[in-house]
Amino acid sequence: MAEAEALVRRMDLEARSLPQDKKAPLLAKLREYKADLKGLKDGLKKAEQSSGGGGDAARAELGLGGEDWNGSSVAQRERLQQTTNRIARTGDRIKQSKTTLLETEEIGVSILQNLHSQRETLTHAGDTLSGVDHNIGKSRKILGTMARRVIQNKIIMVGIIVLLMLCICLIIYFKFMKGGNQGDRHNLLLF
Repeated sequence: MAEAEALVRRMDLEARSLPQDKKAPLLAKLREYKADLKGLKDGLKKAEQSSGGGGDAARAELGLGGEDWNGSSVAQRERLQQTTNRIARTGDRIKQSKTTLLETEEIGVSILQNLHSQRETLTHAGDTLSGVDHNIGKSRKILGTMARRVIQNKIIMVGIIVLLMLCICLIIYFKFMKGGNQGDRHNLLLF
């Protein structure tokens, strides 16, 4: 029991020295271990109290009690053998439970590692999306500027065409309407 308490204290110190993101799940697991250890202590105290109150009760619990305790050694050996077998089976169950616990802990650690890598992937994807969003914003500004320039070019082109048409009309007006001769008109029409 003392070794278990010392081990829990060492795990507590080590868990508290870790970074905050790794500390929380370990402290939760440590609370479970402390609760289990307390339950075991309580069970040990109850067992000590029941065995301290009377040796007959403890012997009966182990299957060694009865009127013929001082009887034949064969009966005692059989009872001791049965008790030893029960203790061995209980030890095997404890070993199996410990193995299952270790496997569960390994699975939990691998799940935490997977979650951590997935979190990094999601964070990286979020950063990438932020960069893409920024680039899309720049592209929209560039396209808006290009559209304004296209409209400006069209307006300038229409203005030049109107100016040229006006110049052509003025040239025709001054050439033919204001003192030009008929031959010039005829030459212009042939031209």
